[in-house]
Amino acid sequence: MSLSDPIADMLTRIRNAQRAKHESCVIPGSKIKKNILELLKDEGYIAEINTVKTGSFDDFQVKLKYDSEKKPVIRIIEKVSKPGRRIYIQSSEIRPFRNNLGTLIISTSQGVMTGKKAKQLKIGGEVICKVF
Repeated sequence: MSLSDPIADMLTRIRNAQRAKHESCVIPGSKIKKNILELLKDEGYIAEINTVKTGSFDDFQVKLKYDSEKKPVIRIIEKVSKPGRRIYIQSSEIRPFRNNLGTLIISTSQGVMTGKKAKQLKIGGEVICKVF
């Protein structure tokens, strides 16, 4: 099975697992996915990431996070830049998302980072997704 957009697949797996109230979900591994998952963990959207060996590949087991009322911490997680339409942004165009409660994840020349960090470093890049 070849996916045209593996990052969108990862976001969909997280979204679907949270809707089904699963404790965790398994995501096929890659470097960029690991970087995005690390950012989601640092920003407090997911609980933890464990590397699971599946054959010769590494997969990630993502432990999802819920609040005290069993509602998912991630309310919105959506892909912005798609294979058919790439969205690039300059540092001056980075705006607060959802009153600074949301997070933009941007792929820059210095790696994957949040919109806040990219703005501080004054670098732009491709907007991968937004999370709230």
